[in-house]
Parts: sequence; structure tokens; C-alpha cells
Amino acid sequence: MYRLLLCFRYLRTRYIALASIISVTLGVATLIVVNSVMAGFSVEMHERLHGLASDILIECHTSGGMPDPDAHLREIKKVCGDQLAGSSVSVHVPAMLGIDFGGQLITRHVNLVGIDAETYDDVSHFGRYLLHPENKDSATFDLRDGGYAPDRDSFPRSGWEYRRMRTIYERELALEQKRVDALSHSPTADSIPSGPSFGFAAPDVLRERTDGQVAEEFDPMIDQYPGLVLGISTCSIRYRDAENNVSDRYYCRPGDDVRMMFPNAGDDTKVVNQRFTVVDMYESGMSEYDSTFAFCRLDQLQDFRGMVDPGTGARSVTTIQLKLVEGASLNAVRDALRKRFPPDVYAYDIQTWRDMQGPLLAAVRLETTILNILLFLIIAVAGFGILATFFMIVVEKTRDIGTLKALGASSGGVMSIFLSYGLLLGIVGSGAGLIGGLIFVDNINAIAGVIEKITGQEVFDPTVYYFTEIPTIIHPFTMVWVMLGAVAIAAMASVLPALRAARMHPVRALRFE
Repeated sequence: MYRLLLCFRYLRTRYIALASIISVTLGVATLIVVNSVMAGFSVEMHERLHGLASDILIECHTSGGMPDPDAHLREIKKVCGDQLAGSSVSVHVPAMLGIDFGGQLITRHVNLVGIDAETYDDVSHFGRYLLHPENKDSATFDLRDGGYAPDRDSFPRSGWEYRRMRTIYERELALEQKRVDALSHSPTADSIPSGPSFGFAAPDVLRERTDGQVAEEFDPMIDQYPGLVLGISTCSIRYRDAENNVSDRYYCRPGDDVRMMFPNAGDDTKVVNQRFTVVDMYESGMSEYDSTFAFCRLDQLQDFRGMVDPGTGARSVTTIQLKLVEGASLNAVRDALRKRFPPDVYAYDIQTWRDMQGPLLAAVRLETTILNILLFLIIAVAGFGILATFFMIVVEKTRDIGTLKALGASSGGVMSIFLSYGLLLGIVGSGAGLIGGLIFVDNINAIAGVIEKITGQEVFDPTVYYFTEIPTIIHPFTMVWVMLGAVAIAAMASVLPALRAARMHPVRALRFE
């Protein structure tokens, strides 16, 4: 009993113990905050990456693609069995996007993907990232009347209403130009110029068909070209205006027509120059995808590239995407598929979504590990402070230790006083750090706002990051091992002083000056 009384007395009366407690508190709180933020970022990144890619991806590297995908899917179902939850086929092809903006041609390198909207949503979160609310539920490549991005006041008017207004403007502009040319006897009286300030190309008189032939009377007031969904960063930039507000500048919008140039799938490679109508935009929050991807209908892209066998009518694809049931082993299914389609026979690359994002995920794990090691050094420094404090206490209380031993206290009892003292320091410090860390995490976005006001700088630049607040996730296991680690360090720091106190001779201790 005397051991506990002495521990609490030392803890209450010695201000130097407060410094050790604060050191442990800060270390534990910092570890909890950093791990919560890193866990939030990691989960957010995993959800976005997994939402953009299916569980398993089978890619064909031949120019003509993968023939008879239905037969391949039947074989895949035999291999996967009841672990297969969904599948979709698509065509990926590198392309050059051309946007007419104010009479200037803006070009972007993109990855054009032909998809079946119904099945593609079964293996990814494609619809979730579209701007039009109706497309989120049921994606389509038809232009909507309007209502794009209803939660954004700055998003420009889009859809059929905008397309018709643009067409009327262009026609009136063309007529006005004709009148001007007629009055000036210009030899270019029959030309139809582009709108100089709106970035629209003059409407074509003829309709482009998927078979490469020309049909008559294409009217942009009622007709559209094949639908195209653009990654939002392929046709816009985010910048700061004169008042330092973050704004988006769009080079095109749903309702505009763009050009897409890509190679065909024949042995005699040719460039296909096809016009599309932008029907929606895709925003996942991952710049790698938003700035490089464009989506169109699978059957149309197969027709454009000549991926249809003229004899049998069979269509080829370049990619098969698979969605597995919850809890299925991705690596086991991947290995089984690799065994069924060996690389020395099939030019296929079979990967899980984790394989494709391996370097990025490994970098995040390494960063988290290094941060934990560095931050644990803070608690280790607190441990050395406890060690120095306890050695000082042992020297200061030498006569008291001698008195205790003279009264019959055992060496183990004296040692347990300092061990219990160190344990109490660790428990109190880690408990205070846990409470402080949880309060900080719960109010981290408000704290970030205060820091922004004080420093005048944003914690997260919205022109770079695609989230509006700091994501945090608290794992109970993380809190447990952080607290146990802090208590263990504090207890171990008290071992050497406790041994020195236990080994003191009572007579020499009583003679100590």
C-alpha cells in the first residue's frame, strides 16, 4: 500500500513530472491525429481507385483486339464460378481530342474508351462520377435537355437548350456575314465563319454516319453526333480569378461538338477522324483519370475502328473487366485466370486493381510507416526525459530510500515504487494524449480554417486537391497500440533508476549527504 501512496505523492508534488506527462501527451496526440488523417486519405484514395477500376482487368495487346469476347466470358465464368459478380467488355484506344475554342484548336491526348453503359456500371462507379443527376442513376450517351451539375452555380448552361441557342446564334451570325459580304462584294460571300467569341464551330450541313458515308440534312437543332463523355479536366482548367476565388474555365460543355482522332484496328493503320457531341462530363476527383479519359458507346467505337468481322459479324474488344463477390480472393482468381490464359499463348495482361496501382499504394504505406516511426521518436524523447527525471529523484531521495530499507522495505518493493511511478506517468500522459487527439481530429477542419485565417494561406489548395475537407478515420486498434507503446516506453524508462534504487545499501543511503 505504501508503494501506491508514494507514487501518487510524487506524481502530485513534483512539477518536473508534469513535463514528462506533457511530452507523452503530445506524442500520443500527434500519432493519433496523423494516423487518423493518413487512414482517411488512404481509404478515400482506395475507394476512388477501386471505383474507377474493376476488381480484375484482362487487357489484350494485339492491334485487332480480343476476338469473340462472349466465348472468353464463358471460359472466365467456368474459372471464377460463383465468385464472379459481374463483367463488362470495352475498347481502349489512344486518341487526340480536338476542341474548337474561339476559333483556336485545343488538343488533348486522351484514352478513348468504348463501353456498354449498362454493364460497365456493374464493375465500376462510372455513373456515380457523371455530372447529370439522371446519368448517375442510368447513364446514357444521349444529350439531356439540361440540369447538369445542379449543385454548382458556376457550371455553364448545357444540354439541348444551350445547343439550340448556340445554333441560332451561329446561323444569325452567318446570315449577317453574308449580308456584309454581299454589300462589300466580297468573293467569300458564301462562306460561313465560326463564332469569334463563343468557341463554336459552324454547324455542318451534312450528317456523318457511323459507316463513313454521308447522309443528308444534319440539323444540330434536333440532331447530335455520337455521344461522348469527357473527363472534366480534359476540357477545363481550374484557376484563381482577380479576387483570389477558385473558378473553372470550360473550353466545351455538354451540347458542344468536338473532334476525336484515333487509329483504326486494321493491318493498314489509318487515322479515323470522327466528330462527337459532348453529352456529359466525368469527375472522379483523381486527376490521372479526369484529365486523360473519354467515353463513348462500345458498338460505335467498334464500327469506327473496324473491329467487326465482315463475314461473321463478331465484334472484338481490347479489355474485359470483372467484378468479384465480396470477400473473394483477387489474387487467387487472377492466378487461376493466368493459368487458363497463359502469357506464352495469349497476349493478355491479367491484373487486379491493386496490381495496377501497386506503386502508388506502396508509396502511401511506406509514407505511413515512416511517419509512425518518426513520431514514435517523440515519445522516445519523452522516455529519455523520464529516465533523467527518475535518476534525479533517486539521488534526491537517497536518504528516504535508506530509511525505507531500514524499516524493512524489500529491494523489490523499492523498485516497484519507481516502476509504478513510470507506469502512472505513461498512463496519465497517454490518456490525456488520447483525449486531446480525438478532440483535435473531431475539429480538424475547423482548426484548419483557423490556421488559414492566421497564415492567409489555404491548407489544401482547391486548384490542386479535389476534396473540400480533410478526411479522417479513427481505428480503435491504432489507438490501442499507440497507448500501449507510450505506456511501455514510460515504464521501460523507469527500469534503470528503479534498479539503482533497489540496489542501494541502507547504511550508505542514510549517510548520504
